[in-house]
Amino acid sequence: MTQTADFRPPQAAASLYSGPVMHARMKPVSHRFTYQVFSLLIDVDRLEEANRLSPVFSISRWNLLSFSPSDHGPRDGTPLSAHVSRLLSNCGLQIEGGRTLLFCYPRVLGFVFNPLSIYYCYDAQDRLTALVYEVRNTFGQSHSYVAPVKPLEAAESGVRQERDKLFYVSPFLDMTMRYHFRLHPPGDTLKVRILETDADGPILAATFSGVRSDMRTGALLKAFFAMPLLTFKIVGAIHYEALRLWLKGLRIKPRPKPPEPVSYRESNPDALPQSRT
Repeated sequence: MTQTADFRPPQAAASLYSGPVMHARMKPVSHRFTYQVFSLLIDVDRLEEANRLSPVFSISRWNLLSFSPSDHGPRDGTPLSAHVSRLLSNCGLQIEGGRTLLFCYPRVLGFVFNPLSIYYCYDAQDRLTALVYEVRNTFGQSHSYVAPVKPLEAAESGVRQERDKLFYVSPFLDMTMRYHFRLHPPGDTLKVRILETDADGPILAATFSGVRSDMRTGALLKAFFAMPLLTFKIVGAIHYEALRLWLKGLRIKPRPKPPEPVSYRESNPDALPQSRT
């Protein structure tokens, strides 16, 4: 991937990104909503440094805003850097000397729910090598899609990747779907677009577009007081929008047995087999 100034990842141990998140459903009913949110981008190997950036932000302890490694990965105490290295090693990638930046919601007043967290994995030359999409549902389950960045998936406009849907998320969507990811890697801005399609075309689009701020106390307080109940709002919005869809006539789909915790495969003959860590 050719790096531009804006595509080079932030050098800080942690950054804040603020902006709108949007969901739009195209069929069988039209449904759209937009909320303002803020997210955290944190270097998983520099947590102690991130812990010193502001008195209102902490690692693994309560604060106005905080981050806990136990909210991600296997949630068994394994360091996130070791967890991601193992995932990448399982598909033949080594990024020794590189960085792994985790994009997620921070804890707000000790509470967090992350429907999607993304690990951006860079080599020693700051080239984006792989992405790990860590998805969580409201039933306490999670699944990670490991996606090495192939040459044809990267361009000046961003990264485009696809994966078959393997994990139950929305109770109003079937499982026979495909995700189309389009990402503008973190820099001065960060953008994520996910288009979910079925055999007849697009059914759901979700986007986030954020602008970076340093993790200074003033910026953190501004974000907190603008959205003091951020993660409570996220969980509440999930259930509120689900109620609206139900009132529009959609009905809950059966929840299947969860897949293996991690997948590496694509729906093509050259894909890696699904594996377990």
